[in-house]
Amino acid sequence: MPEGHSPTARRRELGAVLRALRLEKGLTADQVAQHLMCSVTKVSRMETGQRAATLRDVRDLCDLYGIADEAERERMMTLAREARQQAWWQAYDLPYETYVGLEAEAVTIKCFQSSVVPGLLQTAGYAHAGHEGALPRLSDDEIERRTEARLKRQLLLTRPDPDPPALTAVLDEAVLHRAVGGARVMAAQLEYLAESADLPSVTIQVIPFSVGAHPGVESNFNIVELPGETPDIVFAEGLVGSIYLQRDEDLARYQTIFARLQEVALSPESTVDLIAKFLRDYQKE
Repeated sequence: MPEGHSPTARRRELGAVLRALRLEKGLTADQVAQHLMCSVTKVSRMETGQRAATLRDVRDLCDLYGIADEAERERMMTLAREARQQAWWQAYDLPYETYVGLEAEAVTIKCFQSSVVPGLLQTAGYAHAGHEGALPRLSDDEIERRTEARLKRQLLLTRPDPDPPALTAVLDEAVLHRAVGGARVMAAQLEYLAESADLPSVTIQVIPFSVGAHPGVESNFNIVELPGETPDIVFAEGLVGSIYLQRDEDLARYQTIFARLQEVALSPESTVDLIAKFLRDYQKE
């Protein structure tokens, strides 16, 4: 699979196309399930990208929906093939595998973190220390595997082709205070954060404590904007687990909240100055 193509994103893109075609024809999921001789659940999971459609499914659905254009049929078959291929992150058995698959093909990633440095901007030492604090306790081997996977994810920020996604990360000032891994690890992390801010595709802003309450105080979330017909999605994290939101009203709400967080945050230039201040403090310890 060409670099930048994600089977997760391909499943979602194909699912969006199949759902649009079904609605255009005025068919219910139950009618489609009867035509394919499968369950309604399978149709639903194909349309939401939770399950990869087989080539036979796509062929039969093209017939059902009256897709006569050979180029369009082949495009859908290509999506189905790419949706079933293996990606590098699948070997790591990550609990957030779906998110990594979406991130890999993102056009834009808007990230808010109230507690820790975002994964795409973490150093190995910081990531390792963060995994050590997980409950239930991870084995040493698993910590190494997850740290390695986190660093590998970061390669998308500097890839030459396709263009890297535009990453905008808004952090609460608490992220800079929390000494994950101790002073030495934090010094290296903040130095790396400042260097990352120089990348043309990366924007970092910090919300200072002086702002007080803001819409993201108790939240951590990413808004992932994807190319073409692939629906955008919100990935929200918490102790009870992670959720994916893709309804138009949910996307609009999170976009509004993120815009507000950017408004109350320091400018990118002032953010780098604040990071430098914390870096000097950690270097003194």
